[in-house]
Amino acid sequence: MREGCRAGWRGRMECSWKTVLLLVCASLGVQYTAIRTLRDSLSGPCEGAYRCSSRHHRDSRWRSLCDDGWMQELPRKHILLFSTTRSGSSFTGQLLNQHPEVFYVFEPLFHVQQAFTNSSSRLRRSLDRRALLGAYRDLLLNLYTCDLHFMENYIRPEPQDHVTNSFFRRSSSHALCSPPVCLEGGDGAVSDLPDETWCPKKCGTLNLTLASLSCLSRGNIAIKTVRVPEVGDLRTLTEDPRLDLKIIHLVRDPRAILASRMMAFSDQFRAWKIWNATGRQPRYVDLSQITSTCKDMSASAETGLQRPPWLHGRYMLVRYEDLAFNPKNKAAEIYRFVGLEMEDRVSLWISKNTNSNVSAPSEWNYRYSTTRDSRAAAESWRLRLSFDIVRTVQRLCNDTLALLGYKPVQSSAQLRNLSHSLIQHMSFETVT
Repeated sequence: MREGCRAGWRGRMECSWKTVLLLVCASLGVQYTAIRTLRDSLSGPCEGAYRCSSRHHRDSRWRSLCDDGWMQELPRKHILLFSTTRSGSSFTGQLLNQHPEVFYVFEPLFHVQQAFTNSSSRLRRSLDRRALLGAYRDLLLNLYTCDLHFMENYIRPEPQDHVTNSFFRRSSSHALCSPPVCLEGGDGAVSDLPDETWCPKKCGTLNLTLASLSCLSRGNIAIKTVRVPEVGDLRTLTEDPRLDLKIIHLVRDPRAILASRMMAFSDQFRAWKIWNATGRQPRYVDLSQITSTCKDMSASAETGLQRPPWLHGRYMLVRYEDLAFNPKNKAAEIYRFVGLEMEDRVSLWISKNTNSNVSAPSEWNYRYSTTRDSRAAAESWRLRLSFDIVRTVQRLCNDTLALLGYKPVQSSAQLRNLSHSLIQHMSFETVT
């Protein structure tokens, strides 16, 4: 019968409408069975009625799920860990990743930035900050509604049949290294952070359809990003009625941020490293990056702490140092803010990954390390930066230091004296 159809399509004979109908029905049946199989492999109910009333109802990947009533509600929580590079966001993100009902994504906006950077020079010239931020917000919205297929617009090389091996930092997410996304994951991917080598080797390529369904089954979605400059750039997301967005604004002492960047990005900070080693400031040292970091950090903190209506109940300021010195209590505050119960698994992970028995500080050995003596990691910059560089950062970021409660030092001896805390006790009230 199929051969007869092919011949008819080539012009040698006609295929009857009944034959065509049978083939279409058979194809739809195969798709429906595949989707039902994927659905049945998940452990819990799927939430996300937004899909069933939106454009996704026209997409065959979702239609059967909507029609049989599988998706009933919106995801319960949408969490954004908002920070800047080298502020401890990888470590903080893992506090959310440990929760079994949280679907965690590590820096998905990396793909947007890379797609724009690798585009033609003519296109790059036509892009402005507003266009890039619009693309960031668009991707975040789609991820919060569990449409990971939307990332195909930015992942390079482009996924084939919704499968990719280029998903940035996949191994930072339990959900992306565990069943049903990764059948080899097993209990190990749940109890411990997926290993950088283990997850890609055992899990292979990433199926974005399975990832989307896993996201829907977990209900709560947490995303970490360091690419949005200011919290004000997120206003349209906080006002979107489809989302229940909670923003955790993670800040860190700018002097520590600079020290960490110098270690993690040696080539970009070569002049700073020369200055630190020789005590002589090169003519070509770039002061603009740390200046911009402090400006954005201050602007976001000022906006959040002023409690504008669009951030009402949606903003929490967290100093990395407070988390490093008292991780369990601070993590409990974060969980209360986002409205989730801090399970024993989270406390166990904190105990295993922040105590003084951990070899110190692995932050300096691996760019995205989350295992460290947290107190030592928070203070180590004081033994690594020269007083001249510290004094320069204090001059450039004076207002930021004062706003966030970081004390300046007046001498090299004061800088090196770790018994003298540079963290002023401050209570940053959560917007309620």
